[in-house]
Amino acid sequence: MPTTPLPNGAASFDPTTDVPASAPSPGPEVLGWLEFGDAARLLAQEVVDSGFVPDVVVSVARGGLLIGGAVAYALGTKMCGSINVEFYTDVEERLPAPVVLPPALDAPSLAGKRVLVVDDVSDSGRTLALVVDIVRQAGADVRSACLYSKPGTVLEPDFVWHRVNGWITFPWSAMAPVEANA
Repeated sequence: MPTTPLPNGAASFDPTTDVPASAPSPGPEVLGWLEFGDAARLLAQEVVDSGFVPDVVVSVARGGLLIGGAVAYALGTKMCGSINVEFYTDVEERLPAPVVLPPALDAPSLAGKRVLVVDDVSDSGRTLALVVDIVRQAGADVRSACLYSKPGTVLEPDFVWHRVNGWITFPWSAMAPVEANA
């Protein structure tokens, strides 16, 4: 979210809403498509500034697919993969544990590689921890990146764009799936 400094060192404000940037947002965090593009580049810049140069970007499907692709482009990383993990079934509803679904990631091909695991959010952190563990057990040097991280996550990502407390509405999941026209 763009912020503009106020005179005399006062807190910043978001000129689109006139709400102080440090104030918690009323209701869920809402990420728009334009902000998503900026967020992806800023997340990639954080990775580059750290000195970590991934050979492979692995996206956690489904939420991490778009951010993983955007970060891979921003980093200039051409080798990409994905891993399907189901955990959340609805808003604040989840399975007892994250479950890896087919098709499977070719984890053995990651041995000896520098791998960046990318997801949309580290909420409980259990999905991210599972994927990082799978990639690490395959013999890769692994780091993780997420658009968002929440307090209480069991695995704080190595790279994070924003930290939030509440639910996040992403542009790719804000609307119901399309249905056939009658």
